[in-house]
Amino acid sequence: MSRPRDLSAWLAYIEQQHPTSIDMGLDRVREVATRLSLGKPATRVITVGGTNGKGSTVAFTEAIARAAGWKVGAYTSPHLLRYNERVRIDGEDADDTSLVDAFDAVDAARGDTSLTYFEFGTLAALWLFERSGLDLAVLEIGLGGRLDAVNIVDPDVAVITTVDIDHTDWLGSDREAIGTEKAGIARAWKPLVLGEVDSPSSVLRHAYAIGANALRSGSDFFHEPIDSQRWRWREVGAELELPSPALSAPSQRANAATAIAALRALPGEAIPDDAFAKGVAGAALPGRLQRFEREGVEVVLDVGHNPQAARELAAWLQAHPIAGTTRVVFAALADKDASGVADAFADVSLRWLLAGLSSGQRSQTAEQLAARLPDAVAGMASAHATVEDALRTALAASVPGDRVLVFGSFHTVADALHVLHSGR
Repeated sequence: MSRPRDLSAWLAYIEQQHPTSIDMGLDRVREVATRLSLGKPATRVITVGGTNGKGSTVAFTEAIARAAGWKVGAYTSPHLLRYNERVRIDGEDADDTSLVDAFDAVDAARGDTSLTYFEFGTLAALWLFERSGLDLAVLEIGLGGRLDAVNIVDPDVAVITTVDIDHTDWLGSDREAIGTEKAGIARAWKPLVLGEVDSPSSVLRHAYAIGANALRSGSDFFHEPIDSQRWRWREVGAELELPSPALSAPSQRANAATAIAALRALPGEAIPDDAFAKGVAGAALPGRLQRFEREGVEVVLDVGHNPQAARELAAWLQAHPIAGTTRVVFAALADKDASGVADAFADVSLRWLLAGLSSGQRSQTAEQLAARLPDAVAGMASAHATVEDALRTALAASVPGDRVLVFGSFHTVADALHVLHSGR
């Protein structure tokens, strides 16, 4: 068989290798991992699951560990502009040649075993990490946890950032059911770091049942502000005074605190205090309240796509008011709780522009999105074919001192980034 020769051809190829984009289960991916003789991807491994905050927690974990001089690999998903963003080694995105070599190795090993796009990419990342001499691998769960491809790896520390309603077709319709799926990344007698104060009882029951050592925010570790520029992380017998995260959403201090707890729970070499401070201050992640300025208009991009994330955005808007008008470009995939997202902004004065998104079976037009929104939003919103159309309309209507918020999915932010980077 003739295999693809470049990364774009490989990505097109692996999209066609399984009849569905999501196929929960570990049997196929574990079988191919065995054929690849994959071992542990790094000396130490942290797996990060949860509904919101996974990417930010990975970014904080990676930045702190690198500040301590560790060689770190980070696997995240989805990407914004380039697939290479999903696989970082020592702070750099994997290059095309490395990814092509990894895909080729996975394809050669799988034989007749069918893999989804995500499974293919996960195995490729693990193959690269194992060959990179890493001190730490930080692996982000793609969907759920228990049956996610990343869960073939046994972590030294598992993290669950938050649990909220999302992906209900796959994970269940309430927090308890979703918590059961996410708790599946925990391992017996290993630390399980919980980043929210009120984790579902299903998570705690599972941890107790397998003997995992649950470390809970608000019970086993704490974070609190000192002043506008500093905050404190503490546990029994230890505390750290830290600068405010560069990532500015209200939840980012909680995400940083969770990353610190996970790193401190790792076996072996301890991280020096100054690395925690440097990593917290230096961690960066596109699409998380990412800000631009266009002729005096502030443009803010965020990948938030469920009610919990929308509540965080609404809190940020209320904490950072402006004298001018805030326009919101909202585009969401068809399987998301668009009404719940809009409800989160009920107390914020906004002008809404709705946009269509194209993403296979999950696509929807602006008109379809409007039909799923509360009348108070849909009745006042304008409809636009694409995110580009909506963003350009919002910018044209804005004057210096106004703000444009673009959010709703990774696809939404990616489309907006293309517009903002084009310079047109």
